[in-house]
Amino acid sequence: MEASAETPSFVVALDGPAASGKGTLSRLIAGQYGFAHLDTGTLYRGVAWLILNEGKDPSDQDLAARIAGDYAVEKIAGADIRTREVGAAASVVAANSGVRAALLDFQRRYAKTPPGGLKGAVLDGRDIGTVVCPDADVKFFVTASAEIRAHRRWLELKLEQPDLEEARIYKDLLERDARDAAREDAPMARADDAELLDTTHLSIDAAFAAARRVIDGVFQRCGN
Repeated sequence: MEASAETPSFVVALDGPAASGKGTLSRLIAGQYGFAHLDTGTLYRGVAWLILNEGKDPSDQDLAARIAGDYAVEKIAGADIRTREVGAAASVVAANSGVRAALLDFQRRYAKTPPGGLKGAVLDGRDIGTVVCPDADVKFFVTASAEIRAHRRWLELKLEQPDLEEARIYKDLLERDARDAAREDAPMARADDAELLDTTHLSIDAAFAAARRVIDGVFQRCGN
């Protein structure tokens, strides 16, 4: 079934801090239900990478907004946007209201009309359930303790950066959490109607099973 005016796209929104597991969970959900998946963080990481690649300052609001306004996925083809440096810059860029406005329409169009005519979309980020898709059919807020998240991110990054200290990752995460939660424009927050998934002591399989129960329940209530 394809999304259309008669059968609108089924939207699943996942929000939460870095390394909480929401990215992996989002991909699993998209694969399970045949939905499109958008990691909205890649949009901000892409803008951040483009700025850093020019040797410029991510805190330059006018520059960041201009680059976001001209953003295209093709511009970051082959770029390594998963580095610690890009992640930190992305958090700064994401606090820029001009950048957020430039990327908001793209995200909403993606959710409303998923690529390939798919019947639904899964979007993960920081403000999907509160700002981007406040009317999403299902919302999750995925979190975990800062210590666990720092350890996960360290395991991910140390393969290419063997000298990277876990304590530094922990410090970076705390600073990023603070910026994301305190920014004036679309701060990271749990939507009132979002299901909480705390993955501190939960395997990804267990988190996925919990998410499926919620989504399947909504499908049943909707008669799908």
